[in-house]
Amino acid sequence: MKIIKQKNNEKIFPYIAYVPDELSSAPALLIQLHGAGERGEGGEDLDRVLIHGFSKIVNDENLKNTILIMPQCPTESFWAAKVESIKKFIDKVIDEFSIDTSRIYLCGLSMGGFGTWYTAMAYPDLFAAIAPCCGGGMAWNAGVLKMPIWAFHGLNDSVVSPHHTIEMIEKLKDLSPELKYDLYEGVGHNSWDLAFTTELLDWFFSHKKAE
Repeated sequence: MKIIKQKNNEKIFPYIAYVPDELSSAPALLIQLHGAGERGEGGEDLDRVLIHGFSKIVNDENLKNTILIMPQCPTESFWAAKVESIKKFIDKVIDEFSIDTSRIYLCGLSMGGFGTWYTAMAYPDLFAAIAPCCGGGMAWNAGVLKMPIWAFHGLNDSVVSPHHTIEMIEKLKDLSPELKYDLYEGVGHNSWDLAFTTELLDWFFSHKKAE
């Protein structure tokens, strides 16, 4: 597996990409948005994006024909304020890696969980599936989300109230064509340790956006 570190600003955000050794001409794309503690400036502390999430488990076998990209949000900002930039970033990645646009997946934890909900609401036709972890969205706007969703939150989370995810789940139950959720008893803010698994990878890769 090849690991690409793009530190300059050419692609809007610095990022780290995991690229399998065997890749077809039209790979899938999985974007992971990090939490507030992993922000940085100019890519100088870019390795922060590896602290949590899929970087702990991905390899050539389970990533399959998919590129995993983890962009880094600037220190003084947050993902929900960067929704348009996230879309521009994804567009550039699509062109650079010749991505199959029917297989674009988005996930994130904490601040990145909010970013996942908000970006999916802004561009609901872009993603084949999303997985927000310990974040929150705008429940009043949940009706725009038509893609499959798997949401996660620890019920003992004292940093981001589980109410944020529960509110989204309750609103989506009668709206989403496919909704999964895990609300972990006795788990605090680090619900990503339970959420970011090979099972979630397989769930993502089982989905393809209808043309």
